[in-house]
Amino acid sequence: METVHFGIKTAVYPGSFDPVTNGHLDIIHRASKVFDKLIVAVLNNTSKNPLFTVDERTALLRQVTRDLPNVEIDSFRDLLINYMKQKNAHLIVRGLRAVSDFEYELQMASTNRTLDGNIETFFMASTPKYSFLSSSIVKEIARFHGPVGDLVPAEVEQAIRAKFRG
Repeated sequence: METVHFGIKTAVYPGSFDPVTNGHLDIIHRASKVFDKLIVAVLNNTSKNPLFTVDERTALLRQVTRDLPNVEIDSFRDLLINYMKQKNAHLIVRGLRAVSDFEYELQMASTNRTLDGNIETFFMASTPKYSFLSSSIVKEIARFHGPVGDLVPAEVEQAIRAKFRG
């Protein structure tokens, strides 16, 4: 089997980030220390009914990652594999919160590898204090005007509050 050398290690961290949570931000910070360049790619999933538009999500991500010079924020609406080819990237970063995440993520990693044999997926375990956290939980708490300040960055909390006021 031929060995592929990737040169500059660009990784893509794909997700909906609706909204970005402290758990996502923890993975972004940690992955930015491992890879030369990290592209946080917001998925424009037309089958979901998001709280924030893709533009709003990318803007929030830019705000909360402004201190990370090797992190780029982008969006895509195609297959992840096609996006990876556009970006000349071969590494996917995925966060794992619990064992229940692993089965789905392993299936996706295997599928991506089948579609493109040069794609590798790196799993990062969530920091224990964020192992329960999901965007869905944040939205549910916020919908009923519960406190989300410990779950999301301050800029995101303000944006969520504005959404549920309006």
